[in-house]
Amino acid sequence: MTHDDNTADAVSGPGGTPPGPSPVRPSTPDADSAGSGTAPSPEDAALPPELAPAALTLFGDRLDLAAAYAELLVTDGVVRGLIGPREAPRIWERHLLNCAAVAERIRSGATVLDVGSGAGLPGLVLAIARPDLTVTLIEPLARRTSFLIEVVEQLGLAKSVRVFRGRADEAATGSSGRDPISGDVVTARAVAPLDRLAAWSLPLAVRGGRLLALKGSSAAAEIEQHAEVVTRLGGGESTVHLCGVDVIDPPTTVVEIVRERMVGPRPAASKRDRGGRSRRR
Repeated sequence: MTHDDNTADAVSGPGGTPPGPSPVRPSTPDADSAGSGTAPSPEDAALPPELAPAALTLFGDRLDLAAAYAELLVTDGVVRGLIGPREAPRIWERHLLNCAAVAERIRSGATVLDVGSGAGLPGLVLAIARPDLTVTLIEPLARRTSFLIEVVEQLGLAKSVRVFRGRADEAATGSSGRDPISGDVVTARAVAPLDRLAAWSLPLAVRGGRLLALKGSSAAAEIEQHAEVVTRLGGGESTVHLCGVDVIDPPTTVVEIVRERMVGPRPAASKRDRGGRSRRR
């Protein structure tokens, strides 16, 4: 998922009575056929039996709700280009469980802002796994926010999940008459390198709030490379945490940065600043 520069108004999904969640089905032999050019099938969302214990640990009594979301991802999500067809057979291992493991780093009752939410990863997964959280999904692209709004409505999550159409900087500073928003935790997955991600995300966190960035094997290298930028943005020392140890394999790698100082976003440069001397009449 990428950070887009398109601007738009805030939107939120309406409420409503969702359909009953899909049952968790055993995997089928032809699940690996996703990406072969055939139409996506709900069967591709099946929970592999070997992952069932981890899924139950992470989602508990909301596992059926997670299964309903998985089905939406591998059908509508694939058709609308939010999820690659080859990801369908591994939607649980690579996406849902990977995101849900991050919940262990979030305190009870926290407000969570998910930057570059895309198809709702990890924001919607966290909202499903943790009904105590209040989650805002921040996404600038219209086709993605439309999908998110529909999913929020169908899963019955409108009381705890809001969809904000716009960029992270617009959410932090307010635009088009909208009030700025902030949260206890800012999450992001596959959005940008740590320097740019911190610039977009830290202004959204309250003082003492945290950025939780889902990263891969490059986490330590990114921390070293961008440490100076993170400090300049008001962040504390970046730390790496492995989430879901002894639950999922491999565990989820998360870079955590606490917002220690309130460094506001840089104001837009004036014409005088950009062009030197101003003209006098």
